[in-house]
Formats: sequence, structure tokens, C-alpha cells
Amino acid sequence: MLGSSRLQAAAYEIVAIGSSAGGVKALLEVLGALPAGFPVPLVIVQHLDPRHDTILADILDRRSGLRIKLAEPDDVIGPGVVHLAPPDRHLLVNPGGRLSLSTVDRVKFVRPSADLLFESVAAVYGPSALVCVLTGTGSDGAAGAGMVKSRGGTVVSEDPETAEFKGMPQAVTKSVSVDLVLPLDQIAGALVGLVEGTRTL
Repeated sequence: MLGSSRLQAAAYEIVAIGSSAGGVKALLEVLGALPAGFPVPLVIVQHLDPRHDTILADILDRRSGLRIKLAEPDDVIGPGVVHLAPPDRHLLVNPGGRLSLSTVDRVKFVRPSADLLFESVAAVYGPSALVCVLTGTGSDGAAGAGMVKSRGGTVVSEDPETAEFKGMPQAVTKSVSVDLVLPLDQIAGALVGLVEGTRTL
């Protein structure tokens, strides 16, 4: 059981982010603006070239006060650490905050899939889940965000009108009752405020 002080310190237990085209730049801005003491774990799906290893975690880690690493099977999430889905692997969060990677079929032509990540987060965390959709083409993330909302969680989207690529943000805002739609430079502050309970919806 979480102590009451922990419940007061963090309104959510996890933040999950999905992004695609333009996402590296967007993630640099969001993660670079989050404080080193951010009190909950983050898990991220960024669509990557499946044919190559990636140095994205290293690039993001150098620009953020948080620790950012490629997710590995059986990692357990914790505050101040960001787990990034590796290329060509779906990232799933399981009970107890334990991560797993999967090579099951692509979803909407992509692997990793934000939809699958968001659905796993919704199943485990319910109303304590906070997910965010950033720039990208296609509609990955919309179905998963719908699952998060159905379980009482919160959905934030980058504003499609100001996103570098509006496909993913537009898909989620059209299909889900999104709680906050914000320009990129306001996303980090909103995540901090929601998690710390200083911002209401």
C-alpha cells in the first residue's frame, strides 16, 4: 500500500508518452524541461527505424535531468527514470511496474506501438495513469488513449495545430475526450502540475 504522503505527493503513478515523426525534437523539449525530481516513472514509445540500433536514449539522457535508458525485459519502473521502447519491440507495463518487450505483430504498421503501451498502462494503473500524445503521422496512440480514458485515466495531447506533424495528435483529439490540448512548450509544465496535484483539469 502506498502511504498517504506518497498519494499527496503524486496524483498519478506513471506517465506514458507516444510520439513519431518530429518526436525526437519534441521529446528533447519535454524531457529537458522536466525536473530531476519528477516523482513518477515515465515510459515512452517513439517510432524508430527497426533496422538499426538507436542512440536516442543517450541523446535524450544528455539533455535531461532524468535518467533515460532503453527498456529491457524485467526492468522495474521507478521515479526519475525514463524507459524508452527499443527499436522493433513493443513496450508493455505489467503489474508491479515490471516491463516486458514483445515482437508480436505490428499495430497500425508500427512496432513499438503507443496503443499497446497505453493499453497496458490503463490495465495496470487505471485512474492513476497519465498519457501524452506528441507529434507524429498516423493514428497510433488514439485507441490506447481511449482505453486510458475508459479506465478513469488522464490524456494530454500536443495541439495538432502547432505540432510538427499533426496526424497522431489530431487522431487522439478527434476520437477521445482529451483532458488537455497544449502547445509543445506547455506540455512539461502541465505534466509536472498534474503529477504534483497543483494543476486541475
